[in-house]
Amino acid sequence: MGKDRLGRGAEEGDLAFRSYSLYGRRVGRPLRQSRQELLETLLPALQIDVPESGTLDPRALFDSDVQQVWLEIGAGNGEHAAWQAAQNPSVGYMAVEPFVNGVASLLAMVEERGLTNVRVLMGDVRPLLEVLAADSIDRSFVLFPDPWPKRRHWRRRIISPGVIDHLAHAMKPGTDLRVGTDDVAYLVWILRLLRANPYFRWQAQAADDWRIRPKDWPETKFEARGRDAGRPSTYLSLRRT
Repeated sequence: MGKDRLGRGAEEGDLAFRSYSLYGRRVGRPLRQSRQELLETLLPALQIDVPESGTLDPRALFDSDVQQVWLEIGAGNGEHAAWQAAQNPSVGYMAVEPFVNGVASLLAMVEERGLTNVRVLMGDVRPLLEVLAADSIDRSFVLFPDPWPKRRHWRRRIISPGVIDHLAHAMKPGTDLRVGTDDVAYLVWILRLLRANPYFRWQAQAADDWRIRPKDWPETKFEARGRDAGRPSTYLSLRRT
């Protein structure tokens, strides 16, 4: 596989994202008025402000004392994030998604379900990863990221050496990173990078551990579309050692 790069300036494995680009669509079809209003009224109250330097303690983002902080990179339409936040009210949930329509969908679920433990970053996760305090994240999710199947686009993949190293820095030892994909080529890429990293250990003991979705991992519409199209999903759980 080709050498992975984050944008044009970050070398493979480099911990500093000196220069990076955000690829993919940012806006889809026009939003309904109600969702546009949520972007203008609710998002500012939940938006994560990423400092340009220093460190960020994610617990400080939440009004109440949370017992844990979880991070989802690429929250999509927000179905998984909203479900996890509702099921785990003592967890502060950080959802990162650059797609405006996806963020608007998540905000609608937050409002409808009265969720107070969700914070949102509408943008690139990499500046956030740069400033997260060490051992500040108790669980992370990267679910069905864009596989960017063409070789010339591999540098756009969010699962990359730099991102993995930053996650290892931010996550507490003994916590879990969950990764899902329905793209076989991307699965090989993911396993190669994660198994080569000394800070993560794949927890699978049998085939069912990666073939069967855990009970506390709700199926999303995106995953269901892949299943209906004949693309079985793989569910990875890796322990931060």
